[in-house]
Amino acid sequence: MNDLIIIIPAYNEQERIRATLESYAGFFAKQSRYAWSILVVLNNCSDNTRDEVDLVAKKEPRVRFLEFENPIGKGGAIIEGLHSAKNAKLIGFTDADGATPPNSFYELVEATEHYDIAVASRWLPESRILKAQSRKRRIFSRIFNVLVNIFFQLGMKDTQCGAKVFRSEVIKHNLEDLVIADMAFDVNLLFIIHKKGGKIIEIPTTWEDKAGSSVRLTRTSLSMGLSLIRLRWIYSPLRPLRKYFMPIETYIYRKLK
Repeated sequence: MNDLIIIIPAYNEQERIRATLESYAGFFAKQSRYAWSILVVLNNCSDNTRDEVDLVAKKEPRVRFLEFENPIGKGGAIIEGLHSAKNAKLIGFTDADGATPPNSFYELVEATEHYDIAVASRWLPESRILKAQSRKRRIFSRIFNVLVNIFFQLGMKDTQCGAKVFRSEVIKHNLEDLVIADMAFDVNLLFIIHKKGGKIIEIPTTWEDKAGSSVRLTRTSLSMGLSLIRLRWIYSPLRPLRKYFMPIETYIYRKLK
């Protein structure tokens, strides 16, 4: 049984995925405390991402991948990876662009000695931001965080940083309770565990905004806001009324794609 499985969701990451995999594999190969592997979940890739992953996997057998031909979204890719990794002691995920370096990810791994979940945070005073997001993205990020804490009272500075590590028993007991796999996936997962008394810690991280993102900021921000409202409604006592608004919700989602 692996001590640690690192999940990396990937959608058309041919330009960045090999460097990220080589960086993580090289780092973890030098530490002897944890038996580890990396699981890349390929989500509807139409470029050469799979070939790039395959090149690394041939040199490092602890790197493997799952492939889904139909789009399942980043949250869906992580969920599929979590289902596949439940036999590990620790399960983490990080972004394919390598924005969180492996040494910062390792700090999350170590934090699970005392916590159920360790979350990388870009918004703590001790965090090191090597290259910041644009001002517009930072503003949207802070608005989203305010809404998260109003709707769900998580008391967190940063739910959306791509790097998180969990004890596997937390995942096993909560994975089937997830109700959303889109932009608010992280919030859904953290809220479920928080509601059940799970111990969550935010760890200051080193982070660098990476070029090559396919995010369309305004549409993505609107989608994230809608996803958050949808999630709050699902956990609301007024949930039965949601069915009357589903046609409107579906129409807006389609327009934002």
